[in-house]
Parts: sequence; structure tokens; C-alpha cells
Amino acid sequence: MIVRRTDSRRPAARKADIRKPGLHPIVLPKPKPGRGMSVFAALLKRQTVRTIGIRKLPLQVISNVLWAACGVNRKNGPFGILGITAASASNSQEIDCYVVTKEGIYLYEPVSHRLDPVVAGDHRSLAIGSGQSKWGARAPVRLIYVVDLEKFSHAGYQEPGLWDPEIQKTYYCVDTGIIAGNVYLYAASEGLATWFHNCNKHAIEAKLKLRPGQRPLFGQTIGYPVRG
Repeated sequence: MIVRRTDSRRPAARKADIRKPGLHPIVLPKPKPGRGMSVFAALLKRQTVRTIGIRKLPLQVISNVLWAACGVNRKNGPFGILGITAASASNSQEIDCYVVTKEGIYLYEPVSHRLDPVVAGDHRSLAIGSGQSKWGARAPVRLIYVVDLEKFSHAGYQEPGLWDPEIQKTYYCVDTGIIAGNVYLYAASEGLATWFHNCNKHAIEAKLKLRPGQRPLFGQTIGYPVRG
């Protein structure tokens, strides 16, 4: 059960364990425009590509992907809360983006535009659903989208739907789709391959030690397409 709150302050993000062996916070470089492709041209190229190679993504590309997904794009967003590139119910920004690499799992912090380490080790297999592991198994980056229901209590406009469990589901599923769509458009504009898919929800809950109000929703794989 979620406790209703009347203030509009943003909740503090769950602190990542920066003491994990071999993992350190990663300050991402400032996002940079890419090839300058128009949105219309990117839409023409938008597609799901499951054949993704093992070539690592440069940190600048990872920075751009995450900013496109749900990065801060304005200081004054709706209801006095920072605005990000992805719309959400009453600007609740309830979707957290975890970044899974060969080295470990990180939590993307949009305000500071950095990756905070959560779990060390290669857990890319958790970000994929059952029966889907044959595609992109060694892709460099997988994203895991996790809803934090507590953030609805900090939304700028406390409309009734935020407290109805069934309406909540529609909100956070749509909001996740918007973020994934942003990733698709960025990938299309830069010649990258991406694929939005299910994830191993129970294993992720255990590995990330999520609170009851946090739920893994979907995964998304991104990297360079396999040519020929």
C-alpha cells in the first residue's frame, strides 16, 4: 500500500552502493547532438533489430542514449518540477532506468547525469525474458525499466488516478513506452540497433533488492547492428 503525501517534492533516489568491488560512479559526458537527422527521417528508419553485436558503446553514446531516454532537458518543467525528455503522469517521473553492462548494473541519475553502481558482475541475462536469450546475449548495454510507485506521491498534480492501482498500471506502462520510444528514435538517428523486450522480473527484484513499491517492467537492448 502506498501512503499518500500532499507535498510535491521529488523523492530521494535509492542510494546505490558505491563500494562494490571494481565499480565506481561514472560521470557521463555532456550529451552531444549526433548527425542532425530530422525526427521524420529517424521515424522512417525506426525499427526493432535483435541481431546486436558485442562491440562496446563509447561513453559518449551511452550518455546520449540515456539523455534521450529520460534526461533533464529543462529546469522548469510542469508543476515546478524539473522537466525530462519523456512525459509521465503529472510529471511524476516514476520510471527508473538501470543500465546493465558486462561490468555491472548501474542506476541512471538524470539530474546529475551519472551512473551510480548497484551490483557488480555481468547480469545482462537478467534483462531479457525467458526464451529470448538467443538474441543480443552479448550486446554491450541493456536497460531495465523499474517503476517506483512511491514517486506518484510526489507528482506535481495529485489527481485521483495516481492512487487507483489499475490506472497506475496504465500510467507506468505508457510512460515506460515513451522512454523506450525515445531510445528507438535516438538509435535510428545514429545507426544503432535496439530492441524493447520483457525481462526476468523475479530475478531482478532479488538482485537489485527492490522495495515492495518497486517493480521491474521491461528491458531494452542497444548496441551496434551485426552487419552481413
